[in-house]
This record gives sequence, structure tokens and C-alpha cells, in this order.
Amino acid sequence: MTVTSQPGAAESNASASGPSGPAAETVPPALRFEEVSVGFKNHIAVRGVTLEVPARQVTTLVGPSGCGKTTLLRAVNRMHDHLDGQVEGRVLLGDLDVYGAGTRAELVRSRVGMVFQRPNPFPTMSIFDNVVSGLRFAGIRKKPVLKEAAELALRQAALWDLVEHRLHQPAVRLSGGQQQRLCIARALAVQPEVLLMDEPCSALDPIATAKVEQLITRLAHEVTVVLVTHNMFQAARVSDHVAVLLMGEDRVGELVEAGPAAKVLHSPDDPRTMEYVSGRVG
Repeated sequence: MTVTSQPGAAESNASASGPSGPAAETVPPALRFEEVSVGFKNHIAVRGVTLEVPARQVTTLVGPSGCGKTTLLRAVNRMHDHLDGQVEGRVLLGDLDVYGAGTRAELVRSRVGMVFQRPNPFPTMSIFDNVVSGLRFAGIRKKPVLKEAAELALRQAALWDLVEHRLHQPAVRLSGGQQQRLCIARALAVQPEVLLMDEPCSALDPIATAKVEQLITRLAHEVTVVLVTHNMFQAARVSDHVAVLLMGEDRVGELVEAGPAAKVLHSPDDPRTMEYVSGRVG
């Protein structure tokens, strides 16, 4: 398998994130993992991950099923809290220690948006109510504020022109691809610093997938995106940076390589990465 990058995709995101040169190098990462391991009861899912996620760019986690990509992603907004998950090491969202003493999960989730594999709009809610549900949960009730936030989020998700005159119709009337963009708008409405996307195109057809991919590259100008995908071609099309997770000999997920997308996908340092990205294993 030959993986080719979309010309100019990564470069476009990088240039939009700030000026080039020494000043750009001082921008702190949006997210950091420091020796992060996640386990459930007697099973360790992923071990010893140290990784920096640059601000306002797309960082993609790739690797075979079971290597801990989604587990690592969900650790960022503390989705393992109610699943008896144990997280060791440090996850830093800017200067906030996600698992630090006194850090409330609600505070973390107000700064981190999440989009799942399958579109999951609230089936009994309208399009508008879906988008602003997170704001209402946070105690925001003023209609002008909600309307402004909904329009902004729907515009960011490239959905406003399609739903402007049907905001009070049930969200489930939208197509699958439109429902996924609605879920992206819902995540964006709270203005997160980081948007986590767990295989957001896995349930979509190629046309809907292309629209979501275009959306991802645009959103990275405004918000940091961390994407999980099994699709190496998708990783090449949308990523600025790629992190490769593989299974260790004891069947525990490990980070084996991370860096600029072109480097990792075309001339990686670790031979295991080359075997995976070329399709020879995994």
C-alpha cells in the first residue's frame, strides 16, 4: 500500500496556526501525555505514552485494533472515571493537570469536545436543541446567547446553510453524514480548546467522509484536533502530525513513533512503523 499526502494540507494548517520562525516554536502544546498508562482491573490497555500535541493542528493516532488509541483518547476527558479505569502518569491540558488533585471532570469536559464513531444526536431533540444541549447543561439559558452560539457552531461545522430554516425539526431527519456534522457542531458549541474525534468517518459513505475530512482540516485553524483512525489514507489527507501505537510483545499498546505526518508515513525511524503504514502488518 502506498500512502500519499494531500498536497499542502499539513502546510496549510501549520501556517494558519501562527507565524513561522523562532516565535512559532515557543507556542506551548495544547495537550501533553507524560508516561501515561491506562488499565482496567488486571489488564493494562496502553502503557508509558509520552506525547506532545501541537496547538491548532491535527494530530492523528493510528495503529491496529486493540493497541490503545481510543483508550488514550478517552483518558483526556476522563471518560474512564466511571469504568473502573486507572490512569497513571500525567495528562496536561495546557497547564491543567487533568487527573490532578482537585481537578473536576466537569471542568475538563468544558474544555474538551468529543465526537464518537457513530453519529449520536439526541433522538428526541431538535437540531437546535442538540447543538445547545451542552451550553444548557452548563447553565446558559439566555435565548440570544444560545441562538448566537448555535449559529456559530453550525457554521463551523459547515451545516448552517442546510439547516438554517429547519432548526426545530428532529435531528434524526438528517442524513448520517449531516448527523455527524451536527455532533461536531454540538461539541464546538462550548468552544473547546481540544476536539477529540474517535474514528468519526467509520460509519459514513465516501462522500460524507470527504466532507468531514474537509471540515477537520478547516477546524484545525481554530481548535486543536486529535483524531483516531484506522484509515492510513485518511491520516495522510488530514494530519499535520501522526502518532503510531502498536502492540508490544505482551499485547499491551505502546507508542512507537510520533512526528510530522510526512516523516512518519513515508520515512519513519522505527521499522515497525514502516511495516504498519505500508500494510505489511496490522
